[in-house]
Amino acid sequence: NTAFAHPILFRRIEDAKRKNPELKIIVCDPRHTDTVEIADLHLAIQPGTDVMLFNGMLHLMLWEGWTNNAFIAQHTEGFDALKAMVRNYTPAIVAQTCGISEDNLLQAARYFATSPATLSLYCQGLNQSSSGTAKNTALINLHLATGQIGKPGAGPFSLTGQPNAMGGREVGGLANLLSAHRDLSNPAHRAEVAALWGIPDVPAKPGKTAVEMFQAAADGEIKALWIACTNPAQSLPDQTTVRRALERAEFVVVQEAFATTATCAYADLLLPATTWGEKEGTVTNSERRISRVRSAVSAPGQTRHDWQIVRDFAQCLSPMLQRPTPPAFNYSNAESIWLEHRESTRGRDLEITGMSYTMLETAAQQWPLKEGEAQGKARLYEDGIFPSANGRARFVSAEYKPVAEPRSPRYPFALTTGRLRDQWHGMSRTGTVGKLFSHAPEPVLQMHPQDMVQLHLTEGELVQLSSPRSKLLVPVSSCADVGLRQLFMAMHWGEEFMNGGVNALTSPAFCPDSKQPEFKHTAVKVAKVSLPWNLVAMAWLPADVALSARQTLQEQMSRFKFASCVPFAHTNAINSNEVPLTGILFCAAHDTAAPAEVMAHIEVVLQLQSTNCLRYTDPKRGQHRVVRIQHGAEQKTLQGFLLAGDTTASAWMRSLLHNQLPVPGSGLQLLSASAQPPSGALPTTSKTVCTCLNVSQTAIEQHLQQCSGTAEQRLDSLKNTLQCGTNCGSCIPQLQRMVRLSISL
Repeated sequence: NTAFAHPILFRRIEDAKRKNPELKIIVCDPRHTDTVEIADLHLAIQPGTDVMLFNGMLHLMLWEGWTNNAFIAQHTEGFDALKAMVRNYTPAIVAQTCGISEDNLLQAARYFATSPATLSLYCQGLNQSSSGTAKNTALINLHLATGQIGKPGAGPFSLTGQPNAMGGREVGGLANLLSAHRDLSNPAHRAEVAALWGIPDVPAKPGKTAVEMFQAAADGEIKALWIACTNPAQSLPDQTTVRRALERAEFVVVQEAFATTATCAYADLLLPATTWGEKEGTVTNSERRISRVRSAVSAPGQTRHDWQIVRDFAQCLSPMLQRPTPPAFNYSNAESIWLEHRESTRGRDLEITGMSYTMLETAAQQWPLKEGEAQGKARLYEDGIFPSANGRARFVSAEYKPVAEPRSPRYPFALTTGRLRDQWHGMSRTGTVGKLFSHAPEPVLQMHPQDMVQLHLTEGELVQLSSPRSKLLVPVSSCADVGLRQLFMAMHWGEEFMNGGVNALTSPAFCPDSKQPEFKHTAVKVAKVSLPWNLVAMAWLPADVALSARQTLQEQMSRFKFASCVPFAHTNAINSNEVPLTGILFCAAHDTAAPAEVMAHIEVVLQLQSTNCLRYTDPKRGQHRVVRIQHGAEQKTLQGFLLAGDTTASAWMRSLLHNQLPVPGSGLQLLSASAQPPSGALPTTSKTVCTCLNVSQTAIEQHLQQCSGTAEQRLDSLKNTLQCGTNCGSCIPQLQRMVRLSISL
């Protein structure tokens, strides 16, 4: 979903389509995402059937004569075996397995093979799978078979899921790799690194990958864990096993920039590390371009750079091992580490011996750039020579295999995970910014409307989501963008924001080659849940205490069967002293009412025990209501409330508080349990569309009612008048949908 996962690149794709209307865009995704809005062809395949799709496209390319036989003969090997294999991938079988039409399959093959240049952009949708490597190689097969590689606008292009993902692999940042794309299982590669480091040898046994490592720790095989730059208590699948590993390990070190991540709770030793804006070094982007990174601010407190932590530890450890510290651990700065890495690339496909820090200070550079050369290679494979022993690209015959955990009568739904528009990974950083919750304010499970009707579910109702590993309670939301018998939940929701988190459900099954787990398909079942006691608490707090308040409330979540705690914000949320405020929303549900001391604790945290609070309590019926009202010069405004037991009034009270609307009358009416607001004059909550500039859906709809002209003219009017879509641009696909709807009306 490029529109959400890579919004800057998506703007470029939109611009390219605008400049060249003949450009054809295929979007392959089980969901109808914002990216689909610009597609000429949407292949809504069943989750996990990518290899079937790609092999079926190659079958048709062979049948129609759309392969580049000259390129295949001159620059590749292994095509005959692949050709024999894909004979079985007939259009009828592929269409049935993938859940698409034969016509769309043929159209996709035609677009891909007959275009002057075809570019494939993909991210974790291919990689996070038990067949991840097969999916990648099957797609690369299409490029090699059609000669769509090594020329402008053509080639397979992995967008990756993180910044500097390419840089991490260049330096050997995986359990089975060594620096400069060396394979740990290759004796010659190990000898080269040993010579560089001045040591006798490099251990031949690879380390365990992430899923394997935590399984080993859970089994007692691994006694100590050192976790850096990641949050496995949120991000790894099968969280029951992850937590067992963290609890059983005798010594857990967590090297982190944010003490609020879930993994930090398991640390025996917490090492404060610098984050991106405080660091020096280099990063490599997706076009192989190495850039200098300079610190924007100084390192705070006792934080150290990651390389300093590793260096200092190595220097402390060396005397205990009764061996001298290798010279490689006498680094004085980030540049000295980079110089060693530069030397490690000599003679490799990514050689950068021609680069220097001085050169990078002037401009970013692409690899390869060998010693004596003035600039790097702008495009790989133009000469048809590939980084293999004989210079030929190798076709890989990747057979289709179903997902590791197929749907069944017991687990009839397919759960997929992915990104929200305004959040990032585990939200350790973005999750502290209330404004970024405007687009997706709370954890929800998206389900097709027909499936909701069949299960007798209503919007916002709690459901129990179960996989073979765990159970999770979460509100359900109707969404026609999700296919029948499919579900979607954002990957970001961990136990920092709700009980359990989505990765309590996901499968630890992983690709045998890449070892990436299958986040993109989990077989689950859905059951309606009725918990008789509910709580909704919401309040504006001074920004400087909001984070600690959230942490305190998060400690209470385990008391309830369901609980969530998220921040929110509004540009009008300013008190009389002009002090910035941050909102906190805490929701919970349970079989019985919470004890009085728990309720009192929540009230204290949300500042609901001051003299300007009104309250109503009926312990016998489990009813408890508190409201905090601020008396301004011109009007009274709601600053916080807690509803327990009957929470039907929470919908309009949220709107009243969030939009800082005037409180009617004396405010006593706010203690009512009515589902309707007093006097019926309060507007319903309008969802924020443009988070950057806080433009609501209502404001956009009202403006479009006054617009005329083409879709492009109406969109320009929105941008010019309301400024929405003029900053990061992430909301533009949604704006375009609203424009089209206004024209159809």
